[in-house]
Order: sequence, then C-alpha cells, then structure tokens
Amino acid sequence: MRKIVSTTAAPAAIGPYSQGNIFGNLIFTSGQVPLDPATGEIVGTNIEEQTEQVLKNVKAILEAAGTSMDKVLKTTVFIKNMNDFAAMNAVYAKYFTEGSYPSRSAVEVARLPKDVLVEIETIAYI
Repeated sequence: MRKIVSTTAAPAAIGPYSQGNIFGNLIFTSGQVPLDPATGEIVGTNIEEQTEQVLKNVKAILEAAGTSMDKVLKTTVFIKNMNDFAAMNAVYAKYFTEGSYPSRSAVEVARLPKDVLVEIETIAYI
C-alpha cells in the first residue's frame, strides 16, 4: 500500500507531486531543490550552498518517513554545470557513510526549476 510523505521541515511541493511516496519498505523522494522550507526562497548562490540545502531537504523527508540518509539506496543528481561536479560531490560526501554509499547517477541538464544549480532525488529503505 502506498503512503504519501509530507513534512514542513522540507519545502512544500511546488506542483502536482508529493515530497515522497512510501511503497512497501521503500521511500521515493521527489527531486529536491535548494529551497528554504520556511520561506520558499532559494538558498545559496553557489553549488556548495545549494547542494547543502538540497541534502538537508532530502534528509528531512527521509526522517519524516522514519528512515535516514544511511538507508539511501540510490540517488539521481541533476546538475546545471558538470564543471561544478567536484564541489557538489564534496558536500554530497558529508551526507553518506563510506561502505554504505548509495548507487548514483549524475546528469548535466540545461535548466532546473527556479533556475537552481542542483536537484537530487533518492530511493531509500525504511
């Protein structure tokens, strides 16, 4: 049975989608962009600041679902400029533990919602 995940600790959906969906013992998070959950404003002007906020938002949704970052199985990173990959990766690495790194895809895209620099979605187990 499917269950919708919603928390005020992460930005509200800005369209017809859910922050996350639980199905069985898996949670699928929607792509998170660097929005402040309280104001809805973009946080940060560089890839490091924006990646930090994105991962805080992902973490909040996972915690609302009863799980955590160390239970993430797969991430997809959408990045505006692949030249920012190393800087994004340095922030990303702080959120995951060596030995339990999730699988990951990273894709350079032409444009992201609100013209942000990065968006990340996850699949985790509960």
